[in-house]
Amino acid sequence: MNLSTHIADVVGLLEAEELSKVVLVGHSYGGIVITGVAARAKARLRQLVYLDSAIVEDGGTWAGAAVPAIVAERRRAAQESSGGLSMPVPKAEVFGLREPKDIEWVQRRMTPHPFAPYDEKMNWGGPVGNGLPKVYVDCNDPAYAGLAAGKDRIRGKPGWPFIELKTGHDAMVSAPGETAKLLLEFS
Repeated sequence: MNLSTHIADVVGLLEAEELSKVVLVGHSYGGIVITGVAARAKARLRQLVYLDSAIVEDGGTWAGAAVPAIVAERRRAAQESSGGLSMPVPKAEVFGLREPKDIEWVQRRMTPHPFAPYDEKMNWGGPVGNGLPKVYVDCNDPAYAGLAAGKDRIRGKPGWPFIELKTGHDAMVSAPGETAKLLLEFS
C-alpha cells in the first residue's frame, strides 16, 4: 500500500458518493493525501484544511519534506521493526498528548504505518492545493517536531493562511471542541 492508493481511495469515495463542494481536511500524513486528491479531483472540492499536516511540493516525497534526523530515525526503526515495510507505532506522547486517559486511548488504536508512502515521489502537476482555497492549522502546544521543516517552508507564504491552535498534534483528541469549532468555520 502506498500514497497513490490512499489518494485513489479518497477520490473513489468522492466519485462514488457523487460529492461536490467538499471541505477536505487532512491531519498529519493526511495533508499529503488531500494534496493528491486536489490534484486529481479539484472539481469536487471547495476548500482544503491542513490540520497540523505534512506538506509535500510537486515532485517531492514525504521523506524529503521532513527533518533529516527524523527521516534517518524513521528509516532505522522501520528496518529494525519490519524489514522496512512499515514504521513502528510511536508512543502517543510524541503527539503532544498530556492526559493519561487520552494517551492510553490513542495508544490502543495506533497501528504501524506503511513505509512505501514515505519515499513515493509525488507529481501533483502544479502547486500544493491545485489553486483551491487552503488554510494551515498549526497545532503548536507543543509543536510536533516531525512537521517543523514543512511549516517553516510555508509560514508567511502568500496563499497559505496560518491559524494557531494551542494544543498538541492530535488536536481532535486533546482539544476536540476547539478543533470542531475551527473546522466548522470552513464548512
